Amino acid sequence: VDTEVLKLVLPFLTLTIGLYFLVSKRISAHDKRQLISPTLFAFTAALGVGFYDGFFGPGTGSFYALAFVTLSGFGLAKATAHAKLLNFSTNIASLLFFAIGGKVFWMLGAMMLVGQVIGATLGAKMVVSQGSKFIRPLVVIVSMLMSIKLLSEQYGLLVF
Repeated sequence: VDTEVLKLVLPFLTLTIGLYFLVSKRISAHDKRQLISPTLFAFTAALGVGFYDGFFGPGTGSFYALAFVTLSGFGLAKATAHAKLLNFSTNIASLLFFAIGGKVFWMLGAMMLVGQVIGATLGAKMVVSQGSKFIRPLVVIVSMLMSIKLLSEQYGLLVF
């Protein structure tokens, strides 16, 4: 499969997610009506995003959060927490897969783990204290910056 297609589509997907988080009335601190069952969610959204994560990867957490908000009716903090858990699960699966193949840079991975623990600890504290008023603008900003970065890479522009 040609990843160039994904490279072309991904900036617009992340831009769309950012815009959705910016204007959607469904995104709030409180849970809304669930549209699909957890089992159907697992076999559709989780399977689809998990496949995407294993195949390509960037923006996976945002895709999971969007799926939890729109399909499971989760509030933003709850959706973010569940997205982190699923993203962690796919990362562990990838680690096991690549470790079996002997393709892991352990020192680099250990440093990334330290950064992840620090970021997760600080992020969790911010989510608990600030809730969706912290998460929502952050998702919008990160989505926009990621879109700009990906578009600049595609067109050879050096933005950051």
